[in-house]
Amino acid sequence: YMVALMTQCLQPSKDHDVLEVGTGSGYQAAILAEIVRQVFTIERNPELSQKAQILLEELGYRNIRFKIGDGTLGWEQFSPYDRILVTAGAPDIPTSLLEQLSDTGKMVIPVGGAYYQDLMLIEKKGKKVRKRDVCGCTFVPLVGKQGWEE
Repeated sequence: YMVALMTQCLQPSKDHDVLEVGTGSGYQAAILAEIVRQVFTIERNPELSQKAQILLEELGYRNIRFKIGDGTLGWEQFSPYDRILVTAGAPDIPTSLLEQLSDTGKMVIPVGGAYYQDLMLIEKKGKKVRKRDVCGCTFVPLVGKQGWEE
């Protein structure tokens, strides 16, 4: 349900480049890769990232790039992104991710406490940023410099 809801909130299209924070199994990246031009996915756990990369490459996905690192800092090299999807709960919206979102971009991110968050839809229009609550949710903590401490 959450994969579908988060994807729907982003309204992705074939001309979009998407940053995913939290590769996990690679399922969400695969869904996005069927819809958008390019997926850039970051995972802090090397083992998870490598397993997802092997699986998705075996399945024939060629429009997904993988990075092991701190997802709260984004992936500046390929920014700006048309869409950003975060699959872990943050105490607040990481400024790095907001800065890497295009001027007409959308981001979906769980924001709140360690055990309960609000799924937020962030929409950028130039310098204006609109935030909207989508629903309550519970995700693993987003660990990193602009997230939760380990």
